Amino acid sequence: MTDQPTPMMAQYLAIREANPGALLFYRMGDFYEMFFDDAVAAAAALDIALTKRGTHLGEPIPMCGVPVHAAESYLLTLIRKGFRVAIAEQMEDPAEAKKRGSKSVVARDVVRLVTPGTLTEESLLEARRHNFLAAFATVREEAALAWVDISTGALRVMTCPPARLAPELARIAPRELLVAEGSGLDDLAAEMGMALTELFAGSFDSTAGTRRLAALFKVDTLDGFGSFSRAEIAAMGAIADYLELTQKSQLPLIRPPLREQIAGAMQIDAATRRNLELTQALSGGREGSLLAAIDRTATAAGARLLERRISAPSRDLGVIHARHDAVAHLAEDARLTADLREALTRVPDMDRALSRLALDRGGPRDLAAIRAGLTQAISIAALLGDDTVSVLAGAARDLLGHDALIDLLDEALVAEPPLLARDGGFVASDYDADLDETRRLRDEGRGVIAGMQGDFIAQTGVQSLKIKHNNVLGYFIETTTTHAEKMLAPPLNEVFIHRQTTANQIRFTTVGLSELETRILNARDRALEIERTIFSRLRDAVLAAAAPIGQAARALADIDLTAAFADLATGEGWTRPRIDNSRAFEIEAGRHPVVERALRRKAESFVANDCALTAGETPAIWLLTGPNMAGKSTFLRQNALIAILAQAGSFVPAARAHIGLVSQLFSRVGAADDLARGRSTFMVEMVETAAILNQADDRALVILDEIGRGTATWDGLSIAWAVMEHLQAINRCRALFATHYHELTALAARLEGVENATVAVREWEGEVIFLHEVVKGAADRSYGVQVARLAGLPDAVVTRARDILASLESGEREGAAKPAAIIDDLPLFRAAPAAPTPAKAKDSAVEARLKDLSPDCLTPRAALDLIYELKGLVEEA
Repeated sequence: MTDQPTPMMAQYLAIREANPGALLFYRMGDFYEMFFDDAVAAAAALDIALTKRGTHLGEPIPMCGVPVHAAESYLLTLIRKGFRVAIAEQMEDPAEAKKRGSKSVVARDVVRLVTPGTLTEESLLEARRHNFLAAFATVREEAALAWVDISTGALRVMTCPPARLAPELARIAPRELLVAEGSGLDDLAAEMGMALTELFAGSFDSTAGTRRLAALFKVDTLDGFGSFSRAEIAAMGAIADYLELTQKSQLPLIRPPLREQIAGAMQIDAATRRNLELTQALSGGREGSLLAAIDRTATAAGARLLERRISAPSRDLGVIHARHDAVAHLAEDARLTADLREALTRVPDMDRALSRLALDRGGPRDLAAIRAGLTQAISIAALLGDDTVSVLAGAARDLLGHDALIDLLDEALVAEPPLLARDGGFVASDYDADLDETRRLRDEGRGVIAGMQGDFIAQTGVQSLKIKHNNVLGYFIETTTTHAEKMLAPPLNEVFIHRQTTANQIRFTTVGLSELETRILNARDRALEIERTIFSRLRDAVLAAAAPIGQAARALADIDLTAAFADLATGEGWTRPRIDNSRAFEIEAGRHPVVERALRRKAESFVANDCALTAGETPAIWLLTGPNMAGKSTFLRQNALIAILAQAGSFVPAARAHIGLVSQLFSRVGAADDLARGRSTFMVEMVETAAILNQADDRALVILDEIGRGTATWDGLSIAWAVMEHLQAINRCRALFATHYHELTALAARLEGVENATVAVREWEGEVIFLHEVVKGAADRSYGVQVARLAGLPDAVVTRARDILASLESGEREGAAKPAAIIDDLPLFRAAPAAPTPAKAKDSAVEARLKDLSPDCLTPRAALDLIYELKGLVEEA
């Protein structure tokens, strides 16, 4: 016999079937419940109890749940573990459902689908990072990438050939990528750590996309936003379709799309971003990255802007110079910068507050955030004044014009409102006469309750009598059970009506208390209803001014980042770089910002170094040799980071810097395999090197470290040699090429634009001392054996390595035909015999004498005699 599902379970199964691929949070009172496989998966992921409830098809139904008030923390855990969650809320009051019959089920429906790219709650987001949702679309021969942060409303789109998809995704770092079914991008998404969501092809239809976008922006045509290709419309349309699917009827507040050009920013591929640790350290965290080392922003919006600038340094000279002018202006006025930064610390995250209000997930604190942000904007505009550079002047103008809205919010809201509108108490006194009157009734009712409690105590003589309230009984009178007999006996039982008895208490009511409760409850509900109405009115007023508020928020982020760059420049002694259209790359006393910061913590100083790759229209390549641990990799990276900082609009860690615009930045440093894709360390190295050689133009900056080391010596040397020649003859770019193959240093004499440089070291009594100084010339040896000794290799291994090295070098000088011939002549390695354990020496006469005495018992005379005695024993020995 087959079990028939209960009406509630039938409703659950229907909702579950309509939302495949997501865990269903099914609202039941104060809990979100999960059943069947959802419960099993969620219980394991959240480490909560898995229980059972009823049966289905003859089997117990697995069940687990989470409290509604704590749901956000559980959602965060599930999202981080790769789940999607459909939230089904009760769409009516249970009392309304009962009117249809005692067995009627409360109407429920999914109000939101929570995915990694559609988060808006403050607790689910990183305040200082964007949370992008991206979509990639192809239409015939065209391809485009669009991305949006629904927590801030920023929407951008660009033409993106498939070959550029990986680098652009690495730059944007979306949490979720939308693609058409069968895209074949699963490996790429896994490699970049983003969720991949496949949609039906209809979601990427450009004609439908035009309609969706027009509806999203409430316009008849998209012409006012610019000209977009069909692929760009398809990508943005897919995002609009997905937002409608996940957010249901409550669409986010999205700003008009901005079109980006690939040529507008320095191109940096995924491997280079990873190797240079721009926004994330190789260990996976933020600490240790360039972003963490330079972030002095005071606001969350400023921090997000900094990450965008570092991820996509500009190639527009006008933009770069304007940003440098603004930083220089503040760097020269320490007092203004300090005042701005102090004011900026009081600026909340208006972008995200605005987004939550638009999605109807906001509360009174979001209104207060808008009020505080706009109020601070006026103060900051006053600090900047009229006498400032163009970038800051434009930002200052965007901060003004919100006085009426500020006055409205100031008049309506208390100073510190609660988080949720349903809690009430956020509307200021004297703002609404009806609300004030209702509050007086509510608050006086509480006073009457207290007076009534005193009267009941006097009437009964029970000093412990209390009037309490809960959601089941409402107001009730409570005494301990020790007074039960008195309260239940005449004459008190004629006044006090028995309601409930528990293990330790007995509860009553009276006619007067019931009537008062009705008046108080009505006043409380009425006050909350009025406050909710006022909240809606204030929310509408804020959303009506969403565009200028967003403009002010962006202006504050610009000012914050400029002030942060100025503070960084003055605090760290950074200098303004000279950026132009040449192919110059001249760095004087350059430093690595992350390494310098780490050394400072250990009270150590950083050794600055020069770099000069300028060669007119010819290639400019430094061939860098020197031992490991001498600082070659640091030197390579620091010059790449200086170029990024300069074009991002920051001053740079150098005494002087002249940089011709860098179009592309490529880095091949470090060693790592890719086992998931079946790639060895050498294969990864070759794939990354191939990408550089196939793409780098004459405006690129390339840094290469130890090309060819993952294979046999002569193979590696041959590959490194050929790569060097290709960079010089074909790519003709600026490059730093670090190598242990000293044979390559001969190329400097043969190839135009190639120079040798080395990291200086000194030897002292067999020890190698790293000076960390980069000088012109070539290293005569690698010092590998010395470095191995510093690493702690056993002495026997180090000694044997020296013998082998000496033989190989001697054989090479004497013209030995092959290394194999030298190896044949070497004696076999013999482990040194273990040293015998020395026998324990017999105690000397002095030691034996000292063991027998107690110093505390010696008199001065006895001590003197003992010294003479010990002296005699030593002389005899």
